[in-house]
Amino acid sequence: MSLGPLMIDIDGIELSAEDREVLRHPLVGGVILFTRNFESIEQLAALVRDIHALRTPRLIVAVDHEGGRVQRFRQGFTVLPPAAAYGRLYDEDRQAGLAAAEQGGWLMAAECLALGIDISFAPILDLDHGVSSIIGDRAFHRSIDGVAQLAGAWMRGMKRAGMAATGKHFPGHGGIAADSHLELPVDERDYVTLRQRDMVPFERLIRNRLAAIMMAHVVYPAVDSLPASFSPRWIRSELRQSLDFQGAVFCDDLTMEGAVVIGDYTARARQALEAGCDMLPVCNRREGVIEILDRLVEHDDPASQLRLVRLHGRADYTLEALQARPEWREAHDVVARLDNAPGLDLG
Repeated sequence: MSLGPLMIDIDGIELSAEDREVLRHPLVGGVILFTRNFESIEQLAALVRDIHALRTPRLIVAVDHEGGRVQRFRQGFTVLPPAAAYGRLYDEDRQAGLAAAEQGGWLMAAECLALGIDISFAPILDLDHGVSSIIGDRAFHRSIDGVAQLAGAWMRGMKRAGMAATGKHFPGHGGIAADSHLELPVDERDYVTLRQRDMVPFERLIRNRLAAIMMAHVVYPAVDSLPASFSPRWIRSELRQSLDFQGAVFCDDLTMEGAVVIGDYTARARQALEAGCDMLPVCNRREGVIEILDRLVEHDDPASQLRLVRLHGRADYTLEALQARPEWREAHDVVARLDNAPGLDLG
């Protein structure tokens, strides 16, 4: 069975009978985990094993585990600072900031991989324009070079651990105040401005073989009337052709308010696939998942399959074994000092 285009969530700390049935559907290809799915390290490892055992090739298990405000699991894991903390260190000492970012990316990825989690949706490639509440300190820096270099270091750390990186949110979510979870943001800037600023970090990481990108539920009316997540102009023309991106493209969550303008859940799924997305998260709305499974025609895209299978993580150690390694202690200490560094307001 191939991997389908839907990435869905589950309610509890173990799989229900309904979960198992839905996860075996050929249109499903992944699971995204949340804090509600975590009780203990042992429970989480068992849950991920159960998910992986359901299918061949195994379902992709994902999580949002950037650090700061967006870290789903904490007890037993290293508590990571927000990306902006690396940026502040970078401003004080460029090499130290880059080294810390690489250590942070390795640490995050290694701890997730130790539990069997394939990918964390990171790093953030949005610029901090000082206006977006949903981005804010999730961005590494305000400058193009700062974001590109710090996110590149973070990606190197992830890759060294064995995890594929996912840059988000293309072509850039940092230039508007609105939160796409709650409304449809509109960014009035023209294409040239976006191309010469917000898109540059994506372009640079693509050149270094970025494995995946998540789109933004943002409309850029000077370029296209559709939100970028649903836009062939942004995905097929800009990402695939202009930037020659060969990795996997994730839509942002189809249940967010920024997606409502497209129509019902099935209409959103169809439009995202037609636009060129490979995988579509559908979170916290099981009724939406069921609607799509009942109404979406069979989807078969061999190229998309190859892009998705490459996202499987690779680790052969437990979290306990990882934390016994000197390199874990070194990375943990670097991140801990950064988090508690005097004068760093981490929010």
